[in-house]
Amino acid sequence: MANAALNSVGLEIAGAMLTDTGCVRPANEDAVAYVIPSANDPNAARGSLLILADGMGGHEAGEVASGLAIEVVRRVYYARAEPVPDSLLIAFEAANRAILEHGRKFPECKGMGTTCTALVVQEDRLWLAHVGDSRAYLLRNGNLKQLSADQSLHAELIREGLLSKAEAATAAGGNVILQALGISADIDPDVWEKGIPLKAGDIIILCSDGLWNMVENAAIAEIAGSRVPEEACKDLIAAALAAGGYGHRRRGTADRDEAHRGRGCGGCS
Repeated sequence: MANAALNSVGLEIAGAMLTDTGCVRPANEDAVAYVIPSANDPNAARGSLLILADGMGGHEAGEVASGLAIEVVRRVYYARAEPVPDSLLIAFEAANRAILEHGRKFPECKGMGTTCTALVVQEDRLWLAHVGDSRAYLLRNGNLKQLSADQSLHAELIREGLLSKAEAATAAGGNVILQALGISADIDPDVWEKGIPLKAGDIIILCSDGLWNMVENAAIAEIAGSRVPEEACKDLIAAALAAGGYGHRRRGTADRDEAHRGRGCGGCS
């Protein structure tokens, strides 16, 4: 799906999002959504919202968790009037409660969870809220920069200097994330207090590990930077499938103490 609109400061925001099951798992546990309000939309003052969630839990539970995260974050964010960071935090906390409550009501969904990465473009600034290991990137003038910090065991060990990137490629625990919505009543999302300025021509990419684990950054930058949003999403997923398509790996969580693409916005997974 694709969409475009001019925002209040004259930036044209165009985006597309696409998901794929991959070559391994029988079900697609990713969910994506984006809202680009038109100028006369009541939500226009709140800006554009992009969300990606990568569920886990087996059977259909991961799909339920990611779908709930997308729906609740979108609904709650646009219902709030607080500044962007506060509204995003409230929305993530509401999504976490909704997933936990669903798991209590439906035993077959108990233990389900999901990553969640959300971006808001308001006027000419970008805000991020993030839980898990899905990623947000900014591509500017050919340079790809990861905006989100992976909340995974390997990433934490690398940041602490206990594991090199080369060692992480073959070390055990690569599928362990430190935080997800729906796993615990207490969550600590990464939320930017101050937005970063955007420029005309900036490209934002949202993706799950099914893409970034399979496609090198240079290829992500080349594909995202040379195609319109919808074609970029298709070609990024094609590149991940060509590399093996090991999306939706079985994953687990660990306590921290234990261990769309678009010109302006968009994403793929």
